[in-house]
Amino acid sequence: MGRAAAGRMGRMRYLTFALAKGRLAAKSLEMFEQIGITCEEMKDKSSRKLIFTNEELKIRFFLAKANDVPTYVEYGAADIGIVGKDTILEEGRNLYEVLDLGIGRCRMCVCGPETASEYLKHHELIRVATKYPAIAKDYFYNKKHQTVEIIKLNGSIELAPIVGLAEVIVDIVETGSTLRENGLAVLEEVCPLSARMVVNQVSLKRENGRITGIIRKMKRLVQGED
Repeated sequence: MGRAAAGRMGRMRYLTFALAKGRLAAKSLEMFEQIGITCEEMKDKSSRKLIFTNEELKIRFFLAKANDVPTYVEYGAADIGIVGKDTILEEGRNLYEVLDLGIGRCRMCVCGPETASEYLKHHELIRVATKYPAIAKDYFYNKKHQTVEIIKLNGSIELAPIVGLAEVIVDIVETGSTLRENGLAVLEEVCPLSARMVVNQVSLKRENGRITGIIRKMKRLVQGED
């Protein structure tokens, strides 16, 4: 690297990435590595660090609870975030959703016993249990035009129809095996879900070259062009 280039790198601000903790963070880091964005510090499982840095690329990563990622991005504490579409829809933050990474694919569905499909057909007033009240409300009120009572739960949503708390649930379905084991089924699909890249609105203007370069490389990777 020449002296001028090194000087420019020295003056560059860090680009900060917020990753949703867990499988999503591991998979997205693998993808970043494939486009040349690495962070060796993050591979140290014993590390108690909260922020991991690649000084050479002027890039920082931190892990956050999925629900908090859109908040960090909206307020500019992170320039770029990787998080599930379910969280983006539920949190409703002001940010740019720029890319579907195609990982963590699943569906948001209305589920319940087969008999509950009649309540949905006839737009009856029913109770809906969910971890995602904003998504459930939007689906029933704005798409189905069905008035429902939404009950927010945090634990095993499948319990709700079994113990009579609600007629149906709105939840994420991957394989559907948990539903089947408990005598429940997918009754309606709300929307497909997967991991998305989101960007802070000001960062996209201020760091347009760097961020659009990353988006372009990730897009090629997702499309299998690399």
